Amino acid sequence: MLLISHTHEPLEAGLDEAGRGCLAGPVFAAAVILPPSFTSAFLNDSKQMTARRRELVKAEICAGAVAWAVAEASPAEIASINIAQASYLAMHRAVAALPVVPMHLIVDGNRFRAYPEIEHTCFVAGDGRYASIAAAAVLAKTFRDERMRALAAECPEYGWEQNAGYPTKTHRDAIRKHGPTEHHRMGFRLL
Repeated sequence: MLLISHTHEPLEAGLDEAGRGCLAGPVFAAAVILPPSFTSAFLNDSKQMTARRRELVKAEICAGAVAWAVAEASPAEIASINIAQASYLAMHRAVAALPVVPMHLIVDGNRFRAYPEIEHTCFVAGDGRYASIAAAAVLAKTFRDERMRALAAECPEYGWEQNAGYPTKTHRDAIRKHGPTEHHRMGFRLL
């Protein structure tokens, strides 16, 4: 699939998040500034890619981006401010962590809380249309999956290495049997 740049502006950052619908773990977000010359044969909407393909493309993005950053908001922050606001918080943290300041932000979705002094544009299904948003989606997903595998080693009964904290039957059955952990999102309907 051919993805395009939104503009010819070299300092435009794509933003996306991963883990918004999960029952456990942080929500992750990434900000990626790609050079106009960036190409990848396999970059696509991260949901359309295999885990192995995402890992390969992650390496291409990290090596080829002008700048990239990944950030998160914790389950406690999600419970305190809600998942939408926590997603925006993680995106803001990712933008703040970029080693260069972008001139414009393009965001996957239909809503975003404005970042100070940087204009933004939202695109529904932007991760399937724009390379920098797709790249941000890949980084957010791969870094979050890595975190969930690490948490699975601490709490193996929940199967997070397989379900990444999403509301699968196996995950919900484990919550019924073992109860929630500190990594579960207490404001979510867990059962």
